Amino acid sequence: MRKGAGVLVHISCSDYTFPLLPRPKRFALLELLGFHFVDLGLFERNTGMRPAQLAADRRGFTRQLKSELRRASLRVSDVFLQIGLEPAIAAANDPNPLVRTRNRKMFLLALELCSALECAHLTGLPGVRHSQVAEADDIALAQEVAAWRVHVAAGAGVKYAIEPHLGSICPDLDSTRAFVESVPGLTLTLDYGHFVTTGVPSSEIHALLPFASHIHARGGAPGRLQATLEENTIDFDGMVRHLRERKYRGSMAVEYVWTEWGQCNRADNVSETILLRRRLEDLIKKSRRQARPEEEVAHV
Repeated sequence: MRKGAGVLVHISCSDYTFPLLPRPKRFALLELLGFHFVDLGLFERNTGMRPAQLAADRRGFTRQLKSELRRASLRVSDVFLQIGLEPAIAAANDPNPLVRTRNRKMFLLALELCSALECAHLTGLPGVRHSQVAEADDIALAQEVAAWRVHVAAGAGVKYAIEPHLGSICPDLDSTRAFVESVPGLTLTLDYGHFVTTGVPSSEIHALLPFASHIHARGGAPGRLQATLEENTIDFDGMVRHLRERKYRGSMAVEYVWTEWGQCNRADNVSETILLRRRLEDLIKKSRRQARPEEEVAHV
């Protein structure tokens, strides 16, 4: 999608949607599906995209990754950094200062990777609750880390966002809004599914869109962190409409995942990715048509 034309700059797809494929074949599949942009999951559980692999040979890792992306004619929309095998491991607000020091080094490597890939957006996790730490101290430490990340990312020309999620210190709308408002410059990578699964309606989640710099999109429903488009209850129409109203110029990633967590291995990711992308493209085209009268008036 041409930059500046319509609501979104582009629609991407996450590479970790297809974890059973080797990295080059994931990229080849995305090219075959017609994607021009990819979200990279720099996860310790993502084969071929592990933070430890980047840390072990950052030049060789980056060089090979750039070659594979170039071969598939893909540009990077977002780098999503998850340092531990699960959110509670090496969390952003880990009470252990040695863990946080290692996390800082890894974050700086991720920023370096963003620069090398000409990617201007980096996503991380907000942190988790630690039973041995007072809740206020847990949140304060997470805020301190987020503020540092925002600062150093901005210095590299990269926008930093957190993804609120189940099990994090931002598990609901109120805690998410309070956290993002407490850290100047912090934005959200917003995934409606983490709220819809708990029974929160899309009409209430729309209120977080002013804080969003990136969107994760996949089907979801109450009790279903991931659902097929047929079972989906997320209001994508309303989401796109609200994005148009606020002149959103970020991007949106189709982000089906394949994991046992949350029973997110019950969908045909290839088919659902195609179906949801078509749905989003149709909604964006509809939104562009609706916006034209306003644009014409503005140019009179």
